[in-house]
Amino acid sequence: MKKRWKIVVWILGCILTICVVAVVGLNMYLSNSIPIVEGMLTLAALEEEVKVVRDDNGVPHIHAKTDADLYRAQGFIQAQDRLFQMDLARRQASGQLSEVVGEAAINTDKFFLTFSLRDAAEQSYEGYEAEAKNVLKWYAEGVNEFINFAKKEKKLSYEFKLLGYEPEEWTPIDSLSIGKFMAYDLGGNWSTLAFRHWAINKLGEEKAKELFITYPKDAHSIIEANRANPVNVSGYFDASVLPNEFNGSNNWVVSGDRTASGMPILADDPHLVLSTPSIWYQMHLNSPEQNVSGVIFAGVPGIILGHNENVAWGVTNVGPDVQDLYIETPSPEDRTQFLYEGKWEQAEVRNIPIKVKGEEDVPFEVVVTRHGPIISDILFKEEKASALFSMQWTALEPTLELQAILKMNKSSNWDEFETALEDFHAPAQNFVFASKDGTIAYKANGRIPIRKSGEGQLPVPGDSDEYGWNGYVPYDELPTVVNPTEGFIATANNEVIDDSYSYHITDFWAQSYRYDRIAEILESKSDFTKEDMMDLQMDQTNLYAREFLKQMLSSIEKLDVNGEYEKIVTLLTKWNQVDDKDQAAPLVFHKWMKELPKTLLQSEMPEDVYGMLPGKGNITDQFLRKGYEKEQSVWLEEYGGIDKWVYDSFVKAVTDIKHEYGGNEEKWNWGDYHQLTFDHPLSGASPILAYLLNPKSVPIGGSNITVQAAAFDENGNVDHGASWRFVADLSDLKQAYHIVGPGQSGHMQSRWYQDQVMDWANGKYHITVIDGSESGSTLILKAE
Repeated sequence: MKKRWKIVVWILGCILTICVVAVVGLNMYLSNSIPIVEGMLTLAALEEEVKVVRDDNGVPHIHAKTDADLYRAQGFIQAQDRLFQMDLARRQASGQLSEVVGEAAINTDKFFLTFSLRDAAEQSYEGYEAEAKNVLKWYAEGVNEFINFAKKEKKLSYEFKLLGYEPEEWTPIDSLSIGKFMAYDLGGNWSTLAFRHWAINKLGEEKAKELFITYPKDAHSIIEANRANPVNVSGYFDASVLPNEFNGSNNWVVSGDRTASGMPILADDPHLVLSTPSIWYQMHLNSPEQNVSGVIFAGVPGIILGHNENVAWGVTNVGPDVQDLYIETPSPEDRTQFLYEGKWEQAEVRNIPIKVKGEEDVPFEVVVTRHGPIISDILFKEEKASALFSMQWTALEPTLELQAILKMNKSSNWDEFETALEDFHAPAQNFVFASKDGTIAYKANGRIPIRKSGEGQLPVPGDSDEYGWNGYVPYDELPTVVNPTEGFIATANNEVIDDSYSYHITDFWAQSYRYDRIAEILESKSDFTKEDMMDLQMDQTNLYAREFLKQMLSSIEKLDVNGEYEKIVTLLTKWNQVDDKDQAAPLVFHKWMKELPKTLLQSEMPEDVYGMLPGKGNITDQFLRKGYEKEQSVWLEEYGGIDKWVYDSFVKAVTDIKHEYGGNEEKWNWGDYHQLTFDHPLSGASPILAYLLNPKSVPIGGSNITVQAAAFDENGNVDHGASWRFVADLSDLKQAYHIVGPGQSGHMQSRWYQDQVMDWANGKYHITVIDGSESGSTLILKAE
């Protein structure tokens, strides 16, 4: 027996030793690729020495003697912390993921090859001024310095090893392609048009009408064209590649008349996917020609949002209708020819074989009509439809956003900043601005099409010259406000201008609850501080509940004849209408609101079409208002009325909560369901990678309709929200206040990998200075 135990102990000892060796070996391997942040490195591309100080929050402060070396160093430093993210971003935008991921990414590659982002980037590059082209070149030189260094010293990050490849040389087109991807993520309405086309043909006009935010009144011929030429929608489009419906932002600027300091205060928090690493990379760039701080997309030079010594700025998404779908009629003899003005017109055909890791190349063809690429057959269904969709989109034309960014970075007043904005075309953004001379300003900037016919609410016939675009809204006529009498300007993807405006922007604004709450606070006093602005960014007041909850509870009380839900009704009645993580009421309310559109609409549509249904929240609001104001609704009448719809949705939501959290509502908490996550793109491959790469989830408050933006998926994962929080007090522009969750670094062993997760959850901002007083880890980049 003793001998057996000795053998068992020996075996366990061996296993333990092997595990320890494996852990130590893995740790050594991972540690080898941690970015070098102290000491000295020699870069062949540099002309003179550059100093890089990473402060306590991992923010690099780059001090260079020329702009050329500044951008070279920016490329090198970004690549140190984020090369894998940069490489995936350029591959996704360019339709080249399959080459490193394998066949699982083929459909995604087809989608983005069809959307032609890289082709648009190449066209855009030709229009850039020499100075901007130089910046792109210098930046690429810096990235390539790091790629070459990492390959030579075997310091490529572990993700490249996991996927078994090495990054290729960086080019200026790669940076512009990432910019085009952001235009895709923030500037699309094609799926809305595809859904409406499906609804007109499958649901009939009366039911389809109620799923429009505003129904086109003078578009009989367009509606008839949609009926006469049905395009296959269900089964043709993958809803998983659509931009997140909550992509948006909050921003506001308050004049010195309403602040304690007597100078403007500006706040901005863009709402995008929350991921590891962050979509944003915070930096401070300093040369004799500029001193600018803020954030930029990894893979792009300059600073897109932030401040310099004289001005500060931020953005939210305007969300104009910048994509149109055309119903194209292909020739039965040659399906690359399409009918236009009575003749068959040859389309451009791009043959683009897709490289697939471990497999043969997949042949792929992109067909581009006079209006834009054919997008209907992205998934290559075999049926030969009699009509197809092509897409026209502002971002597929040459645009000059980076040129605008570089000029914004060096602006010192509103006139210079507004002039710089003339080159910022796509995506259209609500810019708010403040300067040290006391000016506050706003501009809804970007290319907004002027249509020959219709207002972009439905696909239009592609065979006629009656449809198409007649240029764009003139730059000087875009919505602009300078120093308003109200003393503040705020946007939250809400309607930015009323019906008196001469041009169509969109009929599909975000729900107004975030804007209403921001305006409510900004109107409340005239001695605001920067701390007030930070508090407002973390505000969890739920104006959605303020509008609807009382009426909705009346429906429950009418139909809950046995009083089964009396305690939950009482809980909701006593709720202070704050989405606090430690309260039960927000859990019930938000699960209920998520259930409402499912209960009414989901059974009437294929799953993928329901996934494409735009503005489920807006549509739900319209049905609630119609029902409680006793207006006619075909959907509600067929279902059995407003009370039955609201009651059935409530019962489904409560049943789900009880199944998950038990029957005692006193033990329910919003934070038990509503959990902050920052998922790494490789974490879905295995639970082990998820454990290693994803920060631990955190219970949080807020929601998709509160100022503290925290949108969540069906499982309660908060995967979308304020990707960066920023406050600048113009009384002291030597510093500003930031949160970038989960952290600055993309390397899992860096101390800046997830150090801002709890800061994000709790609203703890860090100060970033631009006056040269920063301290931290210093890296000297020497010229060869």
